[in-house]
Amino acid sequence: MSPQSWYGRVAARLRTAAPYAVDTALAALVLFAVSLQWLFPDEGDDRLSWQGWLLGAATAVPLVWRRRAPFATAWVVSAATPAMAVYHAPPPDVVWGGLVVLYTVASLSPPWQRRLMLTGWLVGATLTMQHKEHARPFEYAFHLLTILCAYGLGTMARDRRAHTEAVEDRARRLERERAADTARAIAEERSRIARDMHDVLAHAVSLMVVQAEAGPVVVRSDPERAEASFDAIASAGRDAMAQLRRILGVLKEEPANGTSPQPAVAGVPALVRQVAETAGLRVELRTRGEPRPLPADAEVAAYRVTQEALTNTVKHAYASCATVELDWTEDALTLTVTDDGRGPAAPDGGHGLIGIRERAAACGGSAEAGRGPDGGFRVVVRLPVVDERRAGVRQRGRA
Repeated sequence: MSPQSWYGRVAARLRTAAPYAVDTALAALVLFAVSLQWLFPDEGDDRLSWQGWLLGAATAVPLVWRRRAPFATAWVVSAATPAMAVYHAPPPDVVWGGLVVLYTVASLSPPWQRRLMLTGWLVGATLTMQHKEHARPFEYAFHLLTILCAYGLGTMARDRRAHTEAVEDRARRLERERAADTARAIAEERSRIARDMHDVLAHAVSLMVVQAEAGPVVVRSDPERAEASFDAIASAGRDAMAQLRRILGVLKEEPANGTSPQPAVAGVPALVRQVAETAGLRVELRTRGEPRPLPADAEVAAYRVTQEALTNTVKHAYASCATVELDWTEDALTLTVTDDGRGPAAPDGGHGLIGIRERAAACGGSAEAGRGPDGGFRVVVRLPVVDERRAGVRQRGRA
């Protein structure tokens, strides 16, 4: 086992151990180090008396509470250490308890307590060394450097703990943001699915109702027309089932193999023909300008907006004709659906027009609905097109 892995295991166990157990063991270790001078005195030194040993114990036992009351523990140890030195029983070669409390204060205490304790120990160590007989210069350097090193290690531990807390806080914040983004994405997807289901079902059911109402009227007088009505009902139902199957396939998290693509603006002419053939409504499609590529969401929105506007015309407007206009410009597609009816029954346009506005806003566009200039009802939606110059720059950058 390498020294680094051994040290890492020991450090991990100390961090997870009970604080009282670790501090009690540390206090016992300091007390043992203090007692060594009593058990094995240097030649010429005074033997450690029992009074001196009690003072030495006063520098070790309070360490049990060093993390609960660091500043109070530091004061007790700071008073007992010079008292032991002045008592000449004998003075400690290494201020073990002082080093521990300096590390603890530097790691856990507020700034003013840290500065006060460091200054007190530096001044106290210097005065105590002056009180000692025959103190040599290297002893001054040794004691002062050990004090500074203990304080520096405590400062490093405090900085490392603050960095760890900052990283953990950032991780928690990122996790909360990720959860919020996920919830927002789920809500947006649910809203999109709800709009698609509304558009598909409303359009299909409207066409089916129109044909179902016309079928009994002509079933005896014009059997071929009645048969065409029932064929139109079946066709609208099959189309609705296919689109719903594709929409609901997203919820099952199944691969898209075998499913039909999302509707796009290229499907608007077929949609117009379907409504004209099955709903008994004269629908005219007009296109101006050069078609340009749309973002994927705008492609779907253009189709669904046309579908919903024509569905509202069939259901609510009691119109005889409608016009769908696709006006292409360099920066936008303006889609206009106008009819000669009376407009939707709901004052605010109902859920259909609300869905149209939401679709347009989700693509960065806008939608307006209201009375047309010549009567009837009009829906105008503006959808941004793809900026071909920026797209070309991005493709060249990737190349």
